[in-house]
Amino acid sequence: MLRALHHTEPPAPLAYRVPWHVGRDDAAHPLLVNAGAESAEYVRVHIADGPLFVEAEPWGHMRAGESRELCLCACDLDDTTITVTWFRPGDDREWAWAFVV
Repeated sequence: MLRALHHTEPPAPLAYRVPWHVGRDDAAHPLLVNAGAESAEYVRVHIADGPLFVEAEPWGHMRAGESRELCLCACDLDDTTITVTWFRPGDDREWAWAFVV
């Protein structure tokens, strides 16, 4: 519910910017880059081809600036969704972000 803020209230914390960038030079082989300032831990990539769950790839730890290529050759690219899940260092919450090519 929206409400007016009082001028004595502390500001809200800044939103967490998703660290991922997707290079789409080759649609069947998108390049996923950790463009954030911190590492991502327990990274997993879930590939869904339409209603079918194709696979989950456990990538583990990805340092800031590190990149990995996905192979989507067997997928229908018009109907594929990729979901990336990860943990931030020192945070026990699992984060998720999805994209399409």
